Amino acid sequence: MGAIDPALLLAALVVAATPILLAALGELVVERAGVLNLGVEGMMITGAICGFAVAVNTGSPAIGFAAAAGGGAVLSLLFALLTQLALANQVASGLALTLFGLGLSSLLGQGYVGIKPPPTPRLDLGPLSDIPFLGRVVFSHDLMVYLALALVAAIWAMLKYTRAGLILRAVGENHDAAHALGYRVVRVRVLAILFGGACAGLGGAYISLIRVPQWTEGMTAGAGWIALALVVFASWKAGRVLLGAWLFGGVTVLQLNLQAAGLAIPVEYLSMSPYLITILVLVIMSADKSRAPASLGRIFHASQ
Repeated sequence: MGAIDPALLLAALVVAATPILLAALGELVVERAGVLNLGVEGMMITGAICGFAVAVNTGSPAIGFAAAAGGGAVLSLLFALLTQLALANQVASGLALTLFGLGLSSLLGQGYVGIKPPPTPRLDLGPLSDIPFLGRVVFSHDLMVYLALALVAAIWAMLKYTRAGLILRAVGENHDAAHALGYRVVRVRVLAILFGGACAGLGGAYISLIRVPQWTEGMTAGAGWIALALVVFASWKAGRVLLGAWLFGGVTVLQLNLQAAGLAIPVEYLSMSPYLITILVLVIMSADKSRAPASLGRIFHASQ
């Protein structure tokens, strides 16, 4: 344990948590609108390959992230068409979306194995980065880390204080009543789904461009499912999503450091520990009285 640097550990925690945080925030907005999209994993892996391919071909990580958001949003649009217009089952459509995204990314990524993407520079915060310990942990990251943190605050404020947040929550709690009041339920849900897809795409691109700067088939490795679990863990609240992402990121980074330190525990046990901790936290949080949006997963039809 003495070989582990606490500052480096906490800095790595923030990086490991960022892709899950981005995807979970997008899914939070989707579920607060009353839609259950289980296709987060598929949208993340699609964003990962779209962002990677565009960044490699243009030499610009910024354009790569924009393409990743677009790729995730386009895939989520397919889910929106199926569930909001064709009124297909949301659970089945989400699972199909994940399978489709995994297959599509595998096809698109065949020519990018072994290629390094252009480096994403860290944000220069001047003297703040030189502060002992705090500078390394907080002020030495790339722009996407701070964008994810800003997104937490923005979504929290939007849901709590704005008219758009009130409409979104109304649609998620009782879509029939929201429709009777004149709100366009389908439009609100489609926009929420597109936002969720874009966030998932950004999370996937963060993995392929920054955290693991390469393309590997299936590299999201269940991050989308963890993001889905974090939304439940957070009781559909943005602040708790951040805490949950940091918890999972911390356990992930710690088990990697313990392996590097040569701890006498089988590697398999360490590798499964982040997921075991996630399951344990979900079991504990199941006792929380906070409930899901009342219309979550229910099909809306204006003629009803």
